[in-house]
Amino acid sequence: MRTLLGAAEIATRVAELAQQISSDLADQNPLLVGVLKGSYVFMADLSRAMDIAHEIDFLAVSSYGKGTSSGAFRLLKDLSADVAGRNVVIVEDICDTGLSLRAVRDIVGSRDPASLRLCVLLDKPSRRRVQLQPEYVGFTVPDVFVVGYGLDYAERYRHLPDIVILEAGDLGQDSAHHGEISRR
Repeated sequence: MRTLLGAAEIATRVAELAQQISSDLADQNPLLVGVLKGSYVFMADLSRAMDIAHEIDFLAVSSYGKGTSSGAFRLLKDLSADVAGRNVVIVEDICDTGLSLRAVRDIVGSRDPASLRLCVLLDKPSRRRVQLQPEYVGFTVPDVFVVGYGLDYAERYRHLPDIVILEAGDLGQDSAHHGEISRR
């Protein structure tokens, strides 16, 4: 594994994003909606760095059908909060193909929020399959498989403080899944 983004660099950029969101949505008590599981570390740090009143909630979606890029999604965990008339910021770890984030945006957007914005820690536009441009982007990254800071491979590596590039050789005994690391 090699480090793509170090913890200090991530912390600095998350603080900048928090200030931008705080400035844009001052006195509006926005609702931050984290997409589980990958966003949990980013969401926590972003929320702590914001200097305006805000609320948080989470939802989870999963792709189904053959493969992870089928474009078909189901809601695994719905929001607790009513978003109607609220200024909502969807917080996601990474925008890759854009299919998952578009599905989440469509779900939340169908519930009549006053405004809806997208905030992603990592943007990988080279893999985009749909028209989608988040309003808040932490870092634009190359087409490599990344883990750490909440991002995982088979539920592993979320705990890493840095964002690192995972390569097939890093998997050791888990060689049956080498081909999967090219998907993110």
